[in-house]
Amino acid sequence: MPEEESLGALVAQASHHVSTLVRAEIELAKAELKFDAKRVGMAAGLFGAAAFIAHLCLILASFAIAYGLVALRLAPWLAFLIVTVFYLVVAALLVFVGYRRLKGLAGMKRTARTLKSLKTGVEEEVAELGAPKPPAPPTAGQVGAHRESVTDAT
Repeated sequence: MPEEESLGALVAQASHHVSTLVRAEIELAKAELKFDAKRVGMAAGLFGAAAFIAHLCLILASFAIAYGLVALRLAPWLAFLIVTVFYLVVAALLVFVGYRRLKGLAGMKRTARTLKSLKTGVEEEVAELGAPKPPAPPTAGQVGAHRESVTDAT
């Protein structure tokens, strides 16, 4: 009967049920992640194959454009040079746009601010409880300062 069980037994049962639930949720997350990882891997492989085929098509289209310019009575070297310069200009524009996008990154300012406020909040709570503040880690100059130097020992 539930009325007859002690508070300790009820807490133990609740703890057992919570830990069982957490383990089951972790196992479910692992199974879902494994399934999703397989699908993502397959999709990445298909995208890679599509990109490779598109690259081959780009090369063939470049030859077709160059030979089309040759058919318009341009010298073959000039036709291929025009196609090459066009691709160099496109590549330079892509690099410029990519550089501008990277330059505009703000970093994780909001996350750092939130973490800093959480840290100070926890330190204030610890101070309110009267617990001693943990010692700061030693600096590089303090490490080994207690040892005597070789010149002092001689």
